[in-house]
Amino acid sequence: MARPKALLLGEILYADKTWDALSDVADLITTQATNRAEFVQQCKDGKFDGVVAAYRTFGSISITGPFDEELVSVLPKSLLFVAHCGAGYDQIDVHACSARDPPIRVSNVPTVVDDSTADVNMFLILGALRNFNTGMVALREGKWRGQPNPSLGHDPEGKVLGILGMGGIGRNLKRKAEAFGMKVIYHNRRQLSDTLADGAEYVSFDDLLAKSDVISLNLPLNMTASQKHTRHIIGKPEFEKMKDGVVVVNTARGAVIDEAALVEALDSGKVFSAGLDVFEEEPKVHPGLLRNPNVMLVPHMGTWTFETITAMEEWTIANVRQAVEKGTLKSIVPEQVNL
Repeated sequence: MARPKALLLGEILYADKTWDALSDVADLITTQATNRAEFVQQCKDGKFDGVVAAYRTFGSISITGPFDEELVSVLPKSLLFVAHCGAGYDQIDVHACSARDPPIRVSNVPTVVDDSTADVNMFLILGALRNFNTGMVALREGKWRGQPNPSLGHDPEGKVLGILGMGGIGRNLKRKAEAFGMKVIYHNRRQLSDTLADGAEYVSFDDLLAKSDVISLNLPLNMTASQKHTRHIIGKPEFEKMKDGVVVVNTARGAVIDEAALVEALDSGKVFSAGLDVFEEEPKVHPGLLRNPNVMLVPHMGTWTFETITAMEEWTIANVRQAVEKGTLKSIVPEQVNL
C-alpha cells in the first residue's frame, strides 16, 4: 500500500526539523510552481496524487492563488486536509472545501498568535493616541519634534476602548489595555459568557461606534456567501457615527476597513490618528495613509517574533501529523466542526 504524501506550500522558517520528522509517517513533497497557472497545471497532471494533507503558509498565495472554488476543483481527490499556518484563513474558501466530494477539512492556528498580535495592537493604540508618529517622522528629517510641533496626544487612562470582535486576540488585548487604565467595551455577533467577557461591557455595533475613544478591529475577514460579510464593515457611514477625534486601530485584515473612507476621515480630522498593521491590497498601501504623519504603519508584523512563528509552525505541523496518522485535525476551523 502506497505511503501517504504531505505537501508543503510555502516555506517553513524555524520548525524544519519537526517537518522533516514527518517523514516517518508520510512522503514529504513540495511544488516547483512559481504561480497559480503552473500550480493548477501540476494538479491536472497528477503531480500531487496521493497527497493526503497540505501545509499552507500565508505567503504561498503567490504560488497557488486563493484556495477558491476553482482551485479546490482541481486539487487531487486524495487531499483531505489543509493545515493553514495562521489564525486568519480568509484566503481559503471553507465553504468550497466543505462542499467538495470528498470534503477538504481545514485547520488554522487559533491561539498561539494571541499574545504577540495583542502586543502590536497595544503598541499601535499607544502610538496613535500619543501621536508619536508625527514626531518620529520629523526627528528623522532633522526637525526634532517638527516645525510647528505636532498636536498633543492623549493619555490612555480613562479612555474607552471599543473592541470589535473579542475573540482570543481581543480578550488578550482587553487585559493589556486595562493595565493602562482603559475601560473596555466590545461587540461580537454573539455576546460572550461572563467568564470570557471578564468584566467587559457588551454593546451594540452602533453603540460601540458612538461611545469609543479608541476602536480596535479584531474580527475575521469573511467574504464568502456562507458567512456574514465583514469586508468594509467600517466605512464612511460608520466613521460618521464615531466620536470626533477617535483613534482607529486595525490588526485583523486590511479589507475590514474601507481605506479610502479612512483617509477621508483622517484628512477631515474626524479620525485623530490611526494605527495599522494590515492593509487592503498588501503589500500596496494607500498613498493617503503613507502621506499622513498621524498614521502609525507596521508592515503586517503582528506575529513577527521568533517565538510566535516557531510555535505557529509547530502547531501546523502537528495538524498535518494528526491528519496523516489519525484522519483528524488538532484545530479544525469553526465552520467545519460538525462536518
